[in-house]
Amino acid sequence: MTLSRRPFAILALAALVAVVPGSARPALAQSVLRVVMHSDLKIVDPIWTTAYISRNHGYLIYDTLFAMDARGEIRPQMVDRYEISADKLTYTMTLRDGLLWHDGQPVTADDCVASIKRWAAKDSMGQKTMSFVKEMTVVNPKTFKIVLKEPTGLVLQALGKPSSNVPFMMPKRVAETDPNTQISDFTGSGPFVFKREEWKPGDKAVYVRFDKYTPRSEPPSGLAGGKVAKVDRVEWRWIPDHQTAINALLAGELDYIETPPHDLLPVLKADANIKLVDTNPLGNQYTFRFNTLHKPFDNVKARQAVMWAFNQEDFLKAVIGDRTYYKVCPSLFPCGTPLESRKGLDGGLLVESNFAKARQLLQEAGYDGTPIVLMHSTDLAVLANLAPVAKSLMEKAGFKVEMQSMDWQTLVSRRAKKDPPGAGGWHAFLTSWVAADILNPVMAGFLNSACDKAMFGWPCDAEMEKLRDQFARETDPAKQKAIAEAVQVRLTQYPTHVPLGQWYQPIAVRKNVEGAMAAPVTVFWNIALKK
Repeated sequence: MTLSRRPFAILALAALVAVVPGSARPALAQSVLRVVMHSDLKIVDPIWTTAYISRNHGYLIYDTLFAMDARGEIRPQMVDRYEISADKLTYTMTLRDGLLWHDGQPVTADDCVASIKRWAAKDSMGQKTMSFVKEMTVVNPKTFKIVLKEPTGLVLQALGKPSSNVPFMMPKRVAETDPNTQISDFTGSGPFVFKREEWKPGDKAVYVRFDKYTPRSEPPSGLAGGKVAKVDRVEWRWIPDHQTAINALLAGELDYIETPPHDLLPVLKADANIKLVDTNPLGNQYTFRFNTLHKPFDNVKARQAVMWAFNQEDFLKAVIGDRTYYKVCPSLFPCGTPLESRKGLDGGLLVESNFAKARQLLQEAGYDGTPIVLMHSTDLAVLANLAPVAKSLMEKAGFKVEMQSMDWQTLVSRRAKKDPPGAGGWHAFLTSWVAADILNPVMAGFLNSACDKAMFGWPCDAEMEKLRDQFARETDPAKQKAIAEAVQVRLTQYPTHVPLGQWYQPIAVRKNVEGAMAAPVTVFWNIALKK
């Protein structure tokens, strides 16, 4: 692909100018935001998958009942008002006026109840919240109730969950789709409409402003407040070659790159027409995920061996490189957040590799030399170098590792399979979570240890689930901190995943792009193109 042969500017112009039937005069040009995201869009059901590209797609076309603002507080979004009974068991929620689906039909309480049920069947925090729910009932077309069996502080936190899986509201007919089956109807009620007929996986995804969307009156803050679409059209263009994407941004053929590679940031900083904006100040956490269903990672000691073999610095240096954009953080919960702790992670764990300790644990686990099928994502700059580091460190600990390379969307599909690793399944992979996804033991999806109900990897640990239940019932911050520390200690005893350090990613935009929101998710409302 060479931009000189087919400039993006020409493609954009073709999209802007439309001939009116029966007239030779062109229609008025639209404002078009041209974006390269971190991944190609292939899966468009943000409930079926936790993939962030699908989540970002969801925020364009769907809306949420509640949302987290820039201060981390949960505020009403589609909800106009809500009441909590004196005994803390009944939540009554009334939708605000003017909510319409993209097909023109009004959003109803029936739609919302069905959407909550589908989301809760897949999401870790949703599952835990529903364990407290006695029933959800529709009062009238705009009002519904959530009745609890016992009090919990999870209800609003869950419905305002900022990241994967996000409790997006969908029409009832769509929300009644089996949670394990991908939806085929993409009708939302958000500020943009998905142009399915223009979607070309491997090339582009297109969204147009929903002219009947009624934003809240408050100013936007984080993921809350007024979602005002200030451009007519958002085009996601997939350019897998990072240098090509950077060149297109510098040439003005693109407006926005979501995840410019860290080694190319100096090039962007040197251009007066480019701005680097950190929209997610809490950052992200790298993670190594085990599949506990199959040998050797069905054995706790084999997983502990991996923990002792790893050190965060090697991973962070290999991918990020510049210390400005990473932090060694030997804590399960993100550094700089209330539940940050070193409890249980002493003795150099996650800071220094201890291969002698790892080899001892591997021997105690009875490891028989089974090759570890390690899935390696090759097309995302912020992930591509992680698996080679993991392979090297694991081999030094005595593992045999078979690294299988694939693009991220293939990995996302494959990780859902429970097949044996030798028959299309897997043993492990590496990914990243935004900090807002992993702030506590209930939100953090990889801590869900509810066996078949857990996320891919399917850990099964009654003790971890007991601790997560305790956290869900507790409202005292000091006691919550103690429970979170107990969870962290339990992770060292029953590893579900390995936290591999904190990192930060600025977006790169042309200087005429204004209004990018500070939020843990990439969103496109409030963004304008200055003339």
